[in-house]
Amino acid sequence: MRAFKYVFWILYRVWFYVLVALPIILLFPILLISISKESWYPFFFKLARLWARFILFGMGFKVKIRYQQKPEPGRSYMFIANHTSMADIMLMLISVKSPFVFVGKKELARLPLFGFFYKRTCIMVDRSSEKSRKGVFLRAQRRLKQGLSICIFPEGGVPEERIILDEFKDGAFRLAINHKIPIVPITFFDNKKRFSYSLFSGGPGLMRVKVHKFLSTDHLTIEDTKFLNHQARTVILNALKSQ
Repeated sequence: MRAFKYVFWILYRVWFYVLVALPIILLFPILLISISKESWYPFFFKLARLWARFILFGMGFKVKIRYQQKPEPGRSYMFIANHTSMADIMLMLISVKSPFVFVGKKELARLPLFGFFYKRTCIMVDRSSEKSRKGVFLRAQRRLKQGLSICIFPEGGVPEERIILDEFKDGAFRLAINHKIPIVPITFFDNKKRFSYSLFSGGPGLMRVKVHKFLSTDHLTIEDTKFLNHQARTVILNALKSQ
C-alpha cells in the first residue's frame, strides 16, 4: 500500500508538469503574439488564467474563493499571499481577475517553456543582488503606470514545512506606499497539503482561498513600512491559525 502511494506521488508530480507544458505547446503561436507588445499584456493575462484553470482542474483541485472585498476594474493593487506550493501561481491567477504582473525569483526562468514566457512577462529579482532588488522598483513603477497591478509573495521564498508563515520582506509594502495603492492580503489555506514542495505528498481535493479586506496606504509614508508589513502579515497569519 505504501509503495502504491509513492508511485502515485511521483506520477502526480509528472502529471503536473505535463499539464503545465501542454497548453503552452498548443497555444505557443498565440502566446508569442500576446507578449510581443507590453500593451497586449491584458490579453496574455487572460490566456494565463485559462492555463491556470486547466492545470488546477487537471490536478483534481476544487477551488473555493471567499471575498471580503473585491478589486475594482481599472484600479491598481498590490496582491500578496502566503507561499507554500508550486500551485500558488495558478491559484493566484484564478483568484484575481484584474491583470497583474508577478514579481518572482529569476531561477524560474530556467524552466523549459514556462521560463520562456515567465522572463518576458514577469518582473524577475535576484534576491542576493541589491542592484536587482532596486531594479524591481523601476520595472514595477512602469507597470503600475500602465494601469496594471503587482503580485508579490512577500516571504521571499517557500519556508520550511514546519513554519506556518515566514517573516515578510518590506519591498511590496514600500512600493505600495510609494504609489498609494491598496494592499490586498490573500490567504491560501490548503496549498501546502495539496501540492507542497515535498516530493512524497499531496493529492486532489479542496483549495480554499480568502481575499481579505484591503489595507489602505493613502495616509502612510515610507516610515510606516514596518507597520504595514506587520498589519498584512497578521491578517494572513490569523487566518491560517483559525482555519
